[in-house]
Amino acid sequence: MRAGEADAVVAAARAGLSRAGARTTRADIVGVADFTKPSRSPRFHLVEMATGKVDTLLVAHGRGSDPEHTGWLQSFSNLPGSEATSAGDYLTGDYYIGGHGPSMRLHGLDATNCNAEAREIVVHAAWYVGPDMVLEHGRLGRSEGCFAVSPADLPKVLYRLGPGRLLVATRL
Repeated sequence: MRAGEADAVVAAARAGLSRAGARTTRADIVGVADFTKPSRSPRFHLVEMATGKVDTLLVAHGRGSDPEHTGWLQSFSNLPGSEATSAGDYLTGDYYIGGHGPSMRLHGLDATNCNAEAREIVVHAAWYVGPDMVLEHGRLGRSEGCFAVSPADLPKVLYRLGPGRLLVATRL
């Protein structure tokens, strides 16, 4: 990641923490999903706030945000049934075991993502996310609005972005 790009990611994390205020209980690591990039590019950033170190991973977007399956997020939506990615700040919640295995609940903090819990928007692993998918198809598969990461990256994401932290979904 280029220095200017890393600076923008860190700035988005800081701005998100400022907006969230006391709603976050842990401000050491912030997740930032930058949906200006195509799904074939790593665009899910784990930002260590004390050092500014950024670890970047692949993440899928919702099929309702990319109906033509181009690999580019076209639009955000918070509507139930939209199967789209929602923009905004999320508070990370509890871990649970669901249909995709280990997962983490998300609570939308904004009008643009306040339906996250009702829509069951979470962080989970998916077979359609990973370098092999990019090599074979030139893009990742699509979720139903969830932040789907590769099975290999999920343990790192769940450990580092555990409950009480902030995840920002945006276009930088």
